[in-house]
Amino acid sequence: MKIVIAPDSFKGCLRSPKVCEALKSGIIKSNPFAEIVSIPMADGGEGTVEAAVAATGGSIRKVEVCGPLGKSVTAEFGLLGGQSTAIMEMASASGIELVPKGKLNPLKATTYGTGEILREILATDVKKIVIGIGGSATVDGGSGMASALGYGLFAKDGRALPKYCAGGDLDKLFSIDDSAVLSRLREVEIICACDVTNPLLGKNGAARIFGPQKGATPEMVEALESNLANYASVLIREGFIDTVENPGDGAAGGLGAGLRAFCNAKIESGAKLMIEISGLERHLLDADLLITGEGCTDAQTGGGKLCSVLAHAAREKNVPVVLVSGALKGNPEELDGLFAATYSIARGPCSLEEAIASAEENLYLAGKNIAGLLKSFR
Repeated sequence: MKIVIAPDSFKGCLRSPKVCEALKSGIIKSNPFAEIVSIPMADGGEGTVEAAVAATGGSIRKVEVCGPLGKSVTAEFGLLGGQSTAIMEMASASGIELVPKGKLNPLKATTYGTGEILREILATDVKKIVIGIGGSATVDGGSGMASALGYGLFAKDGRALPKYCAGGDLDKLFSIDDSAVLSRLREVEIICACDVTNPLLGKNGAARIFGPQKGATPEMVEALESNLANYASVLIREGFIDTVENPGDGAAGGLGAGLRAFCNAKIESGAKLMIEISGLERHLLDADLLITGEGCTDAQTGGGKLCSVLAHAAREKNVPVVLVSGALKGNPEELDGLFAATYSIARGPCSLEEAIASAEENLYLAGKNIAGLLKSFR
């Protein structure tokens, strides 16, 4: 029996490589003769670099960059094994988790550090860069990133905007100079891993939908919307982009639009990209079962979250899918037909802290029980 394990990162509990190991240990305990293939997964957000590197036998590199509020942070990117591809998460440099509680301010937060990671990657010989853009602290449209890549951002009077350009500076933007941009930027294919479909502006745009999550007051939201509108008009007027209405333009505070404008990036589904990078479909060809998992299963799971994308990929190969989860919420009938079975790994009522502390042991037991059940029906 061949079992493929491909969980999403358990976010606050365990990273997906560790989830794989815990489930694998439990399966071997009950069925030592099972063939097990572990494929850590993510969807472009937190854990994407680690999952992709683990799945391809690559390596991780550390780099000191500017954090979202200007202080130095240690970020990372991955080099995938044998693929001439690098992968990074913008949140590693410009993420909301890097900002202390009470300090969130999207008027001042910048993606400059994201551009610095890109600069480091461009110094290698990779041919392709995948950028996950979940979890940002910023609403600067990628202007900070552009500054780090060599783009000159200028006000109407000819003065340069701040080096660490932020959302609060975009009302002053009048022109953009690309004469000093890194030449390697034009030689590398850049893919933006994103499952958010919001445009840059409007009621569903970067400022109004995501601004409050990043600390924006109602007044700040309106200022950011106005600033992004000016930013968009400059990008369009100067020929960097022809629209800011593309699905994903508003992701990560407008970084989706910035990546398209300044890096000629293509926006693609993070989940589908990870399926391609990991080679999951190849392993499903002769698999008997796929086990996937996530931190919490609810009504959103069947609507395009990573585990449902994996389930659809497996169903195309006639492979049944078992979902293990930190918690099952809502109506389980909403998942009927998507998974052969769904299990919560919790062993009784407990607090979130207790669930996190026992997650690894609970995953081991879940793997043990699933494998034992399969063995008994053979």
